[in-house]
Amino acid sequence: MSTTERRVAVVTGAARGIGAATAVRLAEQGRAVAVLDLSERDCDETVARITDAGGRALAVGCDVSDAGRVEAAVARIATELGPPLILVNNAGVLRDNLLFRMDEADWDTVMNVHLRGAFLMSRACQTHMVEARFGRIVSLSSSSALGNRGQANYATAKAGLQGFTKTLAKELGPFGITANAVAPGFIVTDMTARTAARLGVGFAELQESAAENIPVRRVGRPADVAGAIAFFTGEDAGFVSGQVLYVAGGPLD
Repeated sequence: MSTTERRVAVVTGAARGIGAATAVRLAEQGRAVAVLDLSERDCDETVARITDAGGRALAVGCDVSDAGRVEAAVARIATELGPPLILVNNAGVLRDNLLFRMDEADWDTVMNVHLRGAFLMSRACQTHMVEARFGRIVSLSSSSALGNRGQANYATAKAGLQGFTKTLAKELGPFGITANAVAPGFIVTDMTARTAARLGVGFAELQESAAENIPVRRVGRPADVAGAIAFFTGEDAGFVSGQVLYVAGGPLD
């Protein structure tokens, strides 16, 4: 067994969608995976997919915007699985609205989950990474970081994660820790289904429309993003840090 196979990965927002696909992909590569989401019970399906295939996984309920719960969750992971040396900051929410309709709660909720959550999780895990002189932090940005109507909060948070990533790369690089971001384009998830509902169009219709404007002429799937994350967390990416990779089916204008 290689050192990579012995490493523990934490994936936030891993009950479904990109997070679930990533947790399964990392488990397939031999990692023990902490499957983290708001409710421990919501993680059961992802954990079952991993364990049924012979992998090792732990369901962890945690609000990533709560400092106390984050510290407790990371301590539990370290005790039950081992020191977390791979972190995927995937947890996210949408509170879409045009600026004049967006209230403070819409803004704060998105900032707390995306930015505060990534900060708290990274701070808690980096202690273990520094001690091991190895770490991989991957944060989920988005093509919306370039600006998107009705998403002033989400776009700001996702752009902020790119700055956060580049800063971690500089601060933590001397300790053998890399930090990168993956910025998906249109990916078929529950979150994009809710976007369709907000726009008042069918989800299938929205996918067809989006695909027409994507060079590869299809929308993305969670596995597409999981593959990029898996690269950044692996041994071969040890000299790649502070990067933002758009997984969007083509260049973005």
